[in-house]
Amino acid sequence: MNLTRLCLLPLLPLLLLSSACASGKTPWVELGGERFEVEVADDDAERARGLMFRDALAPGHGMLFIHDRQEPQAYWMKNTKIPLDILYFDNELRLVGQQRNVPPCSAGDRCPPYPSHRPARYVLELNAGQAARLGLEAGATLTLGPASSRPHRSPACGRPRGSFKPQPTFL
Repeated sequence: MNLTRLCLLPLLPLLLLSSACASGKTPWVELGGERFEVEVADDDAERARGLMFRDALAPGHGMLFIHDRQEPQAYWMKNTKIPLDILYFDNELRLVGQQRNVPPCSAGDRCPPYPSHRPARYVLELNAGQAARLGLEAGATLTLGPASSRPHRSPACGRPRGSFKPQPTFL
């Protein structure tokens, strides 16, 4: 074996790992017959930041919040610059609550909460008007894509591992 190959050999695992991270699929969900690419917020820090300080949310995109357990949820729009639909889903991924056309709020801690009214574990935020356009009603089913159902990636891919344990069956 020549010297160049010997020098590159220790880098092989790193190259394979970075290749796997780059080839990871973008998380997505399906709702009302439409697919949305989503960012997954599955730990306290990500859930707290949410879509704050964003100037826009691209069409066909959203943010999926995954909580550790099903319980009443309440979201607010503190420092959120874009109007949103906030959709609440239970453990079985059924729509149990929705807050449509929630306006941006720059009032800091005086921003009002938008409750789920029923226990929820998953919360999907989409651009305002999507729930109406899709004709969503209570009981609508959310489908999680493979990357959405397993949101924790290797630390080498830029995300810490956590304790997420998916309950429902996913595609």
